[in-house]
Amino acid sequence: MVRPPITERLGIAFQALRGVQFKSTGGYFEEIMELLTLHRRSKAGVSVNLDTALHVATVRACTRVIAEGLAQIPCRLTRRFDDGRREVARDLPLYRLLYRQPNDWQTAFEFREMLLYHAVLAGNGYAFINRDGANEITELIPLTPNRCTAKQDPDTTVWYQLRSATGQTIRLERDQVFHIRGASWDGVIGMEPVQLAREAIGLAIAAEESQADLHRNGLQTSGILSFEVALGDKARERLKERIKEFKADADDSVLILDQAAKFEKTAMSGVDSQHLETRKHQIEEICRAMRVFPQMVGYSANTTTYASAEQFFMAHVVHTLAPWAERWDQAVARDLIGLAADGPDYELVCKLSMQGLMRGDNASRSAFYASGILNGWMTRNEARDLEDMPLLPGLDAPLQPLNMAPAGQTSADPAMAKAIAQLLIVEFGSFTDLANLEAKVGRVLSAANEHRLRDAKAAIDEVLASLGASAAAA
Repeated sequence: MVRPPITERLGIAFQALRGVQFKSTGGYFEEIMELLTLHRRSKAGVSVNLDTALHVATVRACTRVIAEGLAQIPCRLTRRFDDGRREVARDLPLYRLLYRQPNDWQTAFEFREMLLYHAVLAGNGYAFINRDGANEITELIPLTPNRCTAKQDPDTTVWYQLRSATGQTIRLERDQVFHIRGASWDGVIGMEPVQLAREAIGLAIAAEESQADLHRNGLQTSGILSFEVALGDKARERLKERIKEFKADADDSVLILDQAAKFEKTAMSGVDSQHLETRKHQIEEICRAMRVFPQMVGYSANTTTYASAEQFFMAHVVHTLAPWAERWDQAVARDLIGLAADGPDYELVCKLSMQGLMRGDNASRSAFYASGILNGWMTRNEARDLEDMPLLPGLDAPLQPLNMAPAGQTSADPAMAKAIAQLLIVEFGSFTDLANLEAKVGRVLSAANEHRLRDAKAAIDEVLASLGASAAAA
């Protein structure tokens, strides 16, 4: 068969890449595709792209850790008022798209998981923003990174080039695309982590393939049979048949041989041991490139230990998940919310709640909530909301202990202290200092409110002694 000219073969491949023709023509399609991806070959001799990288268990595990970890977190729109109040913006259509269902066929979990898969592996996650006649967002349609590319004009205008399934090129403006951008060199398009870690991933692929070839070809022997005399062809065939029968018969545990045969069991060689070490090292290398702790992908040998599992998981949340969560929040603010959505006394923000991932065990959470509620910086309903419990009426006001007051104020309720002091003056007469008496009564109320009976008794004794001394002096 005469091979077509190289120009014709390249033309066929480019047509297929543009979506005009996807079938193999003349048997050369795979060969041309391989030629076009030579620049993606690693030094280990294997091609590294998104498809081959996903077949590496460590790469897929790292991607799942990030994508699934953030997809499970609720994504809510919230109005933050100038006076400190916060209100969930359930009345906005965008809230439903981000929190429940961004389009007709995907849930919010599936949508975030898919875009984060794209962003973590390809450096960019895209979604088309579909709007109605009133310019309201009605749905978010995910786009694969191989079909969409960010561009920038000389005047810094950013736009997106979309290639349809029929090979047509479409220009999309910046307000038509929701873009999750990874670490970027030019600020327009994210760098592709798979290509940046091409050598580490390629060596992992090559090591796995060589190990698979070793087992498939039966090169690793369990032992060596030696004879004092040379074996003829018939003896060799008879020995092979006997070994096959021995393997097939589960009842036989001992292989009986004649002609002074000797069996020597082979141990793992230094090369085999080094091969296993190489595969272990590649797990650490890929985790390092993806910024994921090796423990999170099931590899725990020679890794840093933490005081508790809780502290380790908090480190995972802070160092691995938090940067991607911040990228998501700010991309939503830039592409979906915009500055025009802010009100006169509030701003509209999107926040992936990381608090649920960092709340720890029951004892730690109980101590955390108790501290917040008793010291007044958390309401009881806020604690119930963090625990995914229904809110109850009357629990929205923060508590304020009476013995916690600004400097110079001895009681959280000075009016009550003044009223009690005036009653004491009426009872014992105006022979004492009213301000000093109010301060002492305030301390009594504060101590009694906190059930500190011993301190309250001492304060009462002090008041009575002062009154008695004043009465004696009079």
